Amino acid sequence: MMGPDHCTSQMRPDVQGFYEPVTGSIAYILTDPSSRRCVLIDPVLELDPLCGRIGTGQADRLLAEVAARGLEIDWIIDTHPHADHLSAAGYLQARTGAPTATGAEVVKVQKLWQAIYDLDDDLPTDGSQWDRLLDDGDRIQVGTLPVQALHCPGHTLASITLLAGDVAFIHDTLFMPDYGTARCDFPGGDADALWTSIERILALPGETRLFTGHDYRPNDRPAIWQSTVAEQKRTNVHLCRHPDRASFVTMRRERDKGLSLPRLMLLALQVNMAGGRLPPPSPNGRRFLRFPLDPALHG
Repeated sequence: MMGPDHCTSQMRPDVQGFYEPVTGSIAYILTDPSSRRCVLIDPVLELDPLCGRIGTGQADRLLAEVAARGLEIDWIIDTHPHADHLSAAGYLQARTGAPTATGAEVVKVQKLWQAIYDLDDDLPTDGSQWDRLLDDGDRIQVGTLPVQALHCPGHTLASITLLAGDVAFIHDTLFMPDYGTARCDFPGGDADALWTSIERILALPGETRLFTGHDYRPNDRPAIWQSTVAEQKRTNVHLCRHPDRASFVTMRRERDKGLSLPRLMLLALQVNMAGGRLPPPSPNGRRFLRFPLDPALHG
């Protein structure tokens, strides 16, 4: 596993977060101020499971902001196949033509869930749904800003952190310090791997700005999504109470046993493993999502 390259840490890109209250998700626009080029990170497509209605409000907010600021989109990136919401990457690519990317280990997630959904050949498991798969240490360019992918498994097999200048998009590894760390009980998840990934993130400079992918607003406080490496080291409730690998892994595994599956997980993953694309229409013109009964889902 490669270490992060700090050579661009003096660059200070612009970051805007867009909070989605139903799932507590945050999508981001990362911008290189010197070129007005940007990347969209973890965009959200809404789904009402009671009526099967898809909504594009959050994704359209991103597009409206890009247009208002006169930005050009270089990439659309998902940090992993999300279990709690549908990715809007496919919708946004259709609207903008921008290329999509995700972590290279997504092919392992595809193979796991192809069997759970009994998709056979309906789901290619080679990652071809994205324009680029990012291995550990790979870089993409956003204007003059290099963005580096760090493989950070634990929550999923395919999770990546995106490092750009003095910021890191850490999604489901560390949450805000008053909420702790991410669950690891889905297929392919591993609490020991998550500890290693957290150590890797916390090895970044203390002033590094960390942007998480969810905020669940403990004690009904306002939604927030930015911290620093120094703040996480000092105040993260899980890391302060469990400061070594053995204690943390034990805590994480015990805690995960009591968690319910995310409400949209079984619907969302089949879309997100396909690069945020909805299933193709059936002969009657309608689209359908599968819902496996009694699946074995805990890792």
